[in-house]
Amino acid sequence: MLVQDRLDPGSKSPTRKANRFSVSKSLDFSTWVSDNLYKIFTIALLILTLAALFFLRNAGDSAALLCFQSQSKPIQKSLHFPHVDWAKVELVQDKTTPFANFQSENWIVVSVSNYPTDSLRKVSKIKGWQVLAIGNSRTPDDWNLKGTIFLSLQEQVKLGFRVVDYLPYGSYVRKSVGYLFAIQHGAKRIFDADDRGEVISDDLGRHFDVDLVGENARQEVILQYSCENVNRTVVNPYIHFGQRSVWPRGLPLENVGDIGHELYYNQVFGGKQFIQQGISNGLPDIDSVFYFTRKPGLDGFDIRFDDRSPKVALPQGVMVPVNSFNTMYHSSAFWGLMLPVSVSSMASDVLRGYWGQRLLWEIGGYLVVYPPTVHRYDRVEAYPFSEEKDLHVNVGRLIKFLISWRSSKHKLFEKVLELSYAMAEEGFWSEKDVKFTAAWLQDLIAVGYKQPRLMSLELDRPRANIGHGDRKDFIPQKLPSVHLGVDETGTVNYEIGNLIRWRKNFGNVVLIMFCTGPVERTALEWRLLYGRIFKAVVILSDQKNIDLAVEEAKPDHVYKHLPNVFNRFTSAEGFLFLQDDTILNYWNLIQADKTKLWITNKVSKSWSSVPLSGKSDWFVQQAEMVKEVVAAMPVHFQVSYKESMKSDLTLTICSSEVFYVPRRSVADYIDLVNLIGHLDMHQKIVIPMIFLAMDLSDNFDSIFHSMVYKRKQPSNSSTFYSPEVPAVHPWNVSSEQDFIKLIRIMAAGDPLLMELV
Repeated sequence: MLVQDRLDPGSKSPTRKANRFSVSKSLDFSTWVSDNLYKIFTIALLILTLAALFFLRNAGDSAALLCFQSQSKPIQKSLHFPHVDWAKVELVQDKTTPFANFQSENWIVVSVSNYPTDSLRKVSKIKGWQVLAIGNSRTPDDWNLKGTIFLSLQEQVKLGFRVVDYLPYGSYVRKSVGYLFAIQHGAKRIFDADDRGEVISDDLGRHFDVDLVGENARQEVILQYSCENVNRTVVNPYIHFGQRSVWPRGLPLENVGDIGHELYYNQVFGGKQFIQQGISNGLPDIDSVFYFTRKPGLDGFDIRFDDRSPKVALPQGVMVPVNSFNTMYHSSAFWGLMLPVSVSSMASDVLRGYWGQRLLWEIGGYLVVYPPTVHRYDRVEAYPFSEEKDLHVNVGRLIKFLISWRSSKHKLFEKVLELSYAMAEEGFWSEKDVKFTAAWLQDLIAVGYKQPRLMSLELDRPRANIGHGDRKDFIPQKLPSVHLGVDETGTVNYEIGNLIRWRKNFGNVVLIMFCTGPVERTALEWRLLYGRIFKAVVILSDQKNIDLAVEEAKPDHVYKHLPNVFNRFTSAEGFLFLQDDTILNYWNLIQADKTKLWITNKVSKSWSSVPLSGKSDWFVQQAEMVKEVVAAMPVHFQVSYKESMKSDLTLTICSSEVFYVPRRSVADYIDLVNLIGHLDMHQKIVIPMIFLAMDLSDNFDSIFHSMVYKRKQPSNSSTFYSPEVPAVHPWNVSSEQDFIKLIRIMAAGDPLLMELV
């Protein structure tokens, strides 16, 4: 390093070049570092850069770079576990409602969005029970029902409960406020209900075990599902009550096919059935998969269960779906009433039920399922599958997680909070429900609730061998299942799986069917056959029938009526047209592209080009009208049509027994029909013209190319029909006997159809 001599400021001698080999001044180390700091920094940065590049080069692939980059990113914030000082929770008293001094041991809690229903009016008259109605953002402001306590949104906020901050405004999960209110006002039992169910015989005590201790308690032994099979973690309780082919909402779909009844039961002493799940006649608790695939035409469900089947308990290690509209909670399980807020409304009570059952084991309690206790009426409303999809995906995994979960906490509320946190970690609900759980538990303490004492977990004990003397036999009835179409065989799991798959594929496709036969004999049958698969079945005929919901359309001009149907189902994925002389094997349509046009353009006997030379005036007139409409078409329709047509001297005719219009082509179809106006063009001429104008024939889906098509139905129809093709034409159905014959033949492709006959 060169260090130049500094000149004395006062010196006037001329400047001399520094001697590069002269001895440097004596400098201490700190001074040297200070003077050369920028050089040291530059060299250090260069060394670090070279070292990083050397590391990345020798890592062998891009993974090293990703690792290096990931280290520079901030670590994601983990879930926050709420720490609650239970001893410092202050009591909350009702100081805002007129019912501050009212006390009752028995409460019925319902959520209301509309004015009181007839069912709720009957429930409100049940002796010895106080009905509490919880409003939401959709509830009318002037809601009122004599004898019922109603809490509006504004009144709920004034109660001072912590949970209010987490509750959605327009959901039934606001019932959590009602549970707290009931507990605050002396509840020892809470019946969780809805406003569409009527208690059978208007007596809850007749069905449920209202008293578990005391003089009125039923001192009895209860049948219990066997726990000998350690691999069984969930059961379908509907089998026990006579409906083996119905399954409750929240049952994992992989368990739907387990339809065998119990070989034997065990027994358990009554007294700790702190959660009691009732069965509902009419519209039981079913999921959207069942609702969509088993809907009996336009009528509502009216499913009946065996009211003579005995109640049945669940042992530790085995669970069952629980709902929020027919369930009795005793005070020892009040903590389990909390409805999660971060999941969909259709999943909230199901997750609560599984979560609550697992925690119930920690206090030595168990759940019991009871024979029909209420009758719920089907309002013929679509069940939102989109709100259940997370439930179907996660519920099986949730059950396995809950059964394997263990906690070393010494108080129930600590275990409750710990499990809620663990479920958030596993993604079953979000951190919002962890905070909600903490608020819920504090509110329970604030309204005077005392948490139950813990008991040792039987799950961790060796399971005793069950002798024949300890086994109890009970064979459930096999009740009629007209609503289903389910073959009670060992293959039901596979067949239901197929039905679900078909419904999933066509559940948003509308079938439009034109009937030439007597609709009073066939309309309901066609809906029964195809309504299991499609979003809706619209029946058209040349004569209107209001009673059967049959719409009028002229046979030669059915195409003009289709836009009305299109506009009615604006969310439909597509529209499939079918004449009643053609049979649709829907199970063979799965591979078809629902974004393309489908038609019989490669079926020579259905689709043909007719030379106009020598033909009657009718053909010539139809051809002239085709030219007129084509000339009026916008350019893109004209180009497509003329490219597909080989000659102006021919007329394309299609019998049009079956074709499909996807959603993307609906607007084009309507525009083209409007161009026809009042021209008397025939259906067989218009449909091929419209299809060729909408798209090139090479772009049509080929699904119908392999259909069976004859001019006349052979005398031996059994050999004529094939379940291996997408459609069969012709086929005559003009009576119930014809329909039964058809169903039996089609069962070769869909065995579940046999239950329809």
